Amino acid sequence: MKRLGCMLVAVAGFQALFTGCKCGFEAKRGMECKPDVLAVLPAYCPTPDGMAIDAKGNLIVACPNFVDQSQSACLIKIDKKTLKVERWVTVPPLKETGVACPMGIAFGPDGDLYVCDNQGWKGTPQGQFKGRVLRLRIRDGRAAVTVVAEGMEHPNGVRVRDGFIYVTQSLMSKVKHADGHMVSAVYRFKLDDVGVKVNNTLGDPNILASFTTENRFCPYGVDGLVFDSKGNLFVGNFGDGKLHKITFDAAGNVRSNTVVAETDFDRALDPKKPGFLERATRAKMRTIDGICVDGEDNIYVADFSNNAIARVTPAGVISVLWQNGDTDGRDGGLDQPGEPILWNGRLVVSNFDAVYGPDNPDKVNTKNDQPATLSVLPLR
Repeated sequence: MKRLGCMLVAVAGFQALFTGCKCGFEAKRGMECKPDVLAVLPAYCPTPDGMAIDAKGNLIVACPNFVDQSQSACLIKIDKKTLKVERWVTVPPLKETGVACPMGIAFGPDGDLYVCDNQGWKGTPQGQFKGRVLRLRIRDGRAAVTVVAEGMEHPNGVRVRDGFIYVTQSLMSKVKHADGHMVSAVYRFKLDDVGVKVNNTLGDPNILASFTTENRFCPYGVDGLVFDSKGNLFVGNFGDGKLHKITFDAAGNVRSNTVVAETDFDRALDPKKPGFLERATRAKMRTIDGICVDGEDNIYVADFSNNAIARVTPAGVISVLWQNGDTDGRDGGLDQPGEPILWNGRLVVSNFDAVYGPDNPDKVNTKNDQPATLSVLPLR
């Protein structure tokens, strides 16, 4: 998802564009429905990220807790009816690092939860090439863990379909592209795989498709992914703001990999130059973090860098549902949206809120705010 080192500093007067509902920036976009707060999260979940819905309709949220790793990484449960928030299970840490870093999560057909343990996200030497894909069988608040795959540099998003686990790896530093572009990939593992050793090269037999990110100011690759009703796989390239559609033949092999929608932003602009944010925040779908799909195959995109949610129709038309400036999220505003999910007829968004500062001059977010929040948008 979002990497430290790909961010933004607010410029004078920028926040004034984003105050209130139906004024300033929102009015120019034609946006009318300000998000509300779904949940203010407890202190043990300072960094919410991936989300999934369990068999009873409850919302499960992954908490890698990057902004405060004194808090054990965990999964929280939000009750479908009461919206009560509770710790569901602590994710077992990796022995070498002493932490777990759960990001993307997805339930399998057997009720097991598949988790991307992104040990490489913080960029520490201890976590490099230690990322895992975990299978959690959770009973009575305890998790029995099986390692599906290990040795990954940056496992991020995950989906399960037709006996396979699809995982995005957002960075592949071992692969040197001829033009210097960042390389990333989608991997496909079997549902019953155990202990697969990932070598982080394009020669890995588990790679389904590879991608390049041309944006040298935000060198971060594929992140969110989702299947539509026809079985096509959509994958978002974070740094380039491109939405890819992968189709398959009858044998499950990739038939095509095409860009069906992409940002209208000039990726050659330097974030450190004056006026960058004013131009960047007027772009549609500047970055693509988590994505989800509705019953009509519209794709909803968390535009992490722009504090926005975009929608892409099956015809590839992009619209911005909501966008706001730097915020603490307490009024429901988007505070670095990481993952959207459709739940109870509304769009729920996790506010990651962990990438900011002078090393990240391309992000609207300027600081971490606590407590963390989840936002919710009505769909019309």
